[in-house]
Amino acid sequence: MEWFTASDYWLTRLVFQRALAAVYLVAFLTAALQFRPLIGRRGMLPVPRFVERVPFRRAPSLFQWHYSDRFFALCAWAGCAVAAALLAGLDSLLPLWGGMLLWLVPWALYLSIVNVGQTWYSFGWESLLLEVGFLAVFLGNDEVAPPVVVLFLLRWILFRVEFGAGLIKMRGDACWRKLTCLDHHHETQPMPGPLSWFFHHLPRPLHRVEVAANHVTQLVVPFLLFTPQPVATAAASLMIVTQLWLVLSGNFSWLNWITIVLALSVVRFPADPPEVPEAPLWFVVVVLVVATLLVGLSYRPVRNMLSRRQVMNRSFDPIHLVNTYGAFGSVSRVRYEVVVEGTRDDVPRAGSDWREYEFKGKPGDPRRWPRQFAPYHLRLDWLMWFAALSPAYADAWFGTLMERLLENDRDTLKLLRRSPFPPDEPPRYVRARLFRYRYTTWRELRETGACWERTFVREYLPPTRLAGPVHRP
Repeated sequence: MEWFTASDYWLTRLVFQRALAAVYLVAFLTAALQFRPLIGRRGMLPVPRFVERVPFRRAPSLFQWHYSDRFFALCAWAGCAVAAALLAGLDSLLPLWGGMLLWLVPWALYLSIVNVGQTWYSFGWESLLLEVGFLAVFLGNDEVAPPVVVLFLLRWILFRVEFGAGLIKMRGDACWRKLTCLDHHHETQPMPGPLSWFFHHLPRPLHRVEVAANHVTQLVVPFLLFTPQPVATAAASLMIVTQLWLVLSGNFSWLNWITIVLALSVVRFPADPPEVPEAPLWFVVVVLVVATLLVGLSYRPVRNMLSRRQVMNRSFDPIHLVNTYGAFGSVSRVRYEVVVEGTRDDVPRAGSDWREYEFKGKPGDPRRWPRQFAPYHLRLDWLMWFAALSPAYADAWFGTLMERLLENDRDTLKLLRRSPFPPDEPPRYVRARLFRYRYTTWRELRETGACWERTFVREYLPPTRLAGPVHRP
């Protein structure tokens, strides 16, 4: 069975598994802390309402059989516990089949969450975590050397992530071909980080170099992943450096980190492999059957990747086994933000005391500098960015958000940085207004201390109040 395993990659597997467990932990923690106001029983898009109209075959999930906020919390915190156990190396202390079952648990739990998460879980990195997490089940533990075919399939995922993203850029916005997209991207990206202002103000020739280097990393380097070592390690290392550059320049949830984890599966660390027994026949059969299935399912993602009508971040099966990826096929030139305000006045007027709600990550107060949140995912803040692009992105949930603010709903307010109203004094009216934001210049920053300058564009939602008294559960 020497052809089946690659003992030189035992340390690679160890690093990959521990890093993946850390990403799992962040994902489950995000779900546990945010689900009630988003998809809970009184959430903006409640799970019970979703499972009433979507059958199990289209969205397999534990919550198709039973849902309560307490049960969801139990699953999310159980996912945190299992991820922490995997991070600590519990899978190495179990027999091979036990380690595989332990890795299967977070995958099944997170699949259950994603499949009922609706628009709050519609991001490409959700499917990417599930696809990578499924393969991790079949990497084995200390009782067997890493299977070659699983290592190959991990490279195949990394290839599709990078090459697919490169193709969508070349086929999409002309600024990628003109090397000018980064003249705008650092300012208009969904959630800027603490260094994004400085990245935006880099010299424009350096922005051209950034874009050109990105094209090389995404369109050329991925092919080197399938070459012999040490070339494959060098290619993966270049991808890691590129992803770390993106980590510094913005808040992209765990997209960059899961990509780094994938790249680590390619790196061969210099270490003498321990003596391990030969892979048992049942393990070989299971791995080869799963690999054959995944190769067959790759047909549709490959067809999409090569199509002129390529789409981004699409799952082609309900359990997210093989997916298509991509990011920023188009880049906004102007940044818009929805600013939400409330007032205690009985009748809203032009001179009313409107107070602004502050979100954790998205720009609001022009003087408040962006913070680093990634790999933690602020789901409401991300969707507010989409809402600013078009109200159609927020049709399903924005009205409920405003209702919850009028109620001073405790769980909803936990999603925000600060509410301008005391818990026992909710606003009588709320409204939303659309502003154009731009980064200040170096001179403006020195004179005002503000990193943003904003200009009123139009009313997004007129002053609104509750139709009747608030009834709390």
